[in-house]
Amino acid sequence: MGSKGSLARHFLGWHMSLVFALLGCVAVYSVIQSNHNFAEDEGRALLSVAENVAATPGVRVSLADPINRDPLPSFAESARSLSGADFVIITDPDRGVLTSPDPSQLRGKLPLGDSTVASGRSWVGEVDGSLVAHVPVIGRRGRLLGIVAAGKAMPGFFEGITNRPADALALLGIALVLGVTGSLLLAWLVKRQTLGLEPREITGLVEHRDALLHGIKEGVVGLDQQHRITLANDHARELLALPRDCVGTAVGDLDVGDRLRDVLTGRSDGVDQIVLRAGRVLVLNRMPVSRDGRRLGAVVTLRDRTELVTLREELAASSRATDTLRAQAHEFSNRLHTIAGLIELGEYDEVRNYVNLVNREHEAWHDTVSARIEDTAVAALLIAKASLAAEQGTGLRLTDGSHLRETDDRMSADLVTVVGNLVDNALDAVRGKPEAWVEVDIRDRADNVEVMVRDSGPGVAPEIAAEVFAHGFTTKAAEHGGQRGLGLALTRQACRRRGGHVESRNDGGAVFTAVLPYATAAEKVSP
Repeated sequence: MGSKGSLARHFLGWHMSLVFALLGCVAVYSVIQSNHNFAEDEGRALLSVAENVAATPGVRVSLADPINRDPLPSFAESARSLSGADFVIITDPDRGVLTSPDPSQLRGKLPLGDSTVASGRSWVGEVDGSLVAHVPVIGRRGRLLGIVAAGKAMPGFFEGITNRPADALALLGIALVLGVTGSLLLAWLVKRQTLGLEPREITGLVEHRDALLHGIKEGVVGLDQQHRITLANDHARELLALPRDCVGTAVGDLDVGDRLRDVLTGRSDGVDQIVLRAGRVLVLNRMPVSRDGRRLGAVVTLRDRTELVTLREELAASSRATDTLRAQAHEFSNRLHTIAGLIELGEYDEVRNYVNLVNREHEAWHDTVSARIEDTAVAALLIAKASLAAEQGTGLRLTDGSHLRETDDRMSADLVTVVGNLVDNALDAVRGKPEAWVEVDIRDRADNVEVMVRDSGPGVAPEIAAEVFAHGFTTKAAEHGGQRGLGLALTRQACRRRGGHVESRNDGGAVFTAVLPYATAAEKVSP
């Protein structure tokens, strides 16, 4: 509303207009009802007057004697004055007026309108603006001697109200009081519902809110008590891959994963909830909204932490490389100490044999990986992981049927992520266990690569098997009650990004199988 004045005042003005319109309708109805009552009551009275005059013997005698009609005016005037009628008229059989208060009507014809008196029947109705009763004067042998007409002028449109002013004023007064009271109460309720804000202030708040929501860099999603989306800014729709017409849609009807659905509805509680959505790592915080102790819904804020997680994974990769180098340095240091001790003892043949043994072991693993894994990055990863496995006393082996051709950079990076995380997860699962081993099987198919990592650990517990990839999970975190990591979740994300999948099962230990198609999901649907 652009006009000046408060919302309550405008609303009161509109409602008062409706009240006065209602009062006008009530007044019209009262007038119509009053006129109807007048026609009924006065019609019966006028018919009684006309019947009395028509039944008077003197009237009949005078009408039957055309020479002696002088007494008729006295009969008519006496009946008019006693009854209060406006006029009483007596005519001959031909409707010629014999008596009338209006001299101009004498010797004229009595207007009958729709009257049935000419056929010998009494009639009451309206003629020329007057309520009239017509009664025939019947002589001997049923001969029509004349007509008696008694009438009274119909009241004007508002005359019916002025005749009973007390009742009319009472009716209008009650309607006015009720209408004004209802208008004031409704205006107060509207004012309360709008928190005392005027229309221009409400408009300004809405515009300011829209500009604020669409201007901030964080995603914001508003939900009502039934978990329906009430607002979602552009950044939230982009991060959550929501349709533009998502407002009003229930969270349960959205095409989202169970993890995101649980966070949005509050079933998954806590701060900084991590959710993987559309290839992004998102951090969500849900805050309930209430007013005067009444729950109104919730507001969910979300931030994109994909770049941060990527940097953290790169840092973790650097850290793993450092650990690998440390493990290799520790291994070489032990071997050098062994060689130095043998030299001091003068066991030169043993030194030669030990050096040859170490060299054969290192070259055997290097040759095995190089012969079966042509992708340089994946081969280097497996060679480095062997040093970590040896440091913790775990045997790392590659199956005889493993083979991988040279792949492009994107596929190579995804394979490093999947193989590295699965091997790390397996090493954590068997840490500290005697005669532990981890087996890696990589099969290069025509259109995908299948990676299977098996270990000799206890396997995946049945109670967590269904959610092992849901929130990001590591066996190490599960065993020690620590925070769940993102290793397995990132593995699943890499597989899904390419249109593949990853799953786990138990077979003498945990077995994780990941399938990564060569063509990504986006490339599959492209023309």
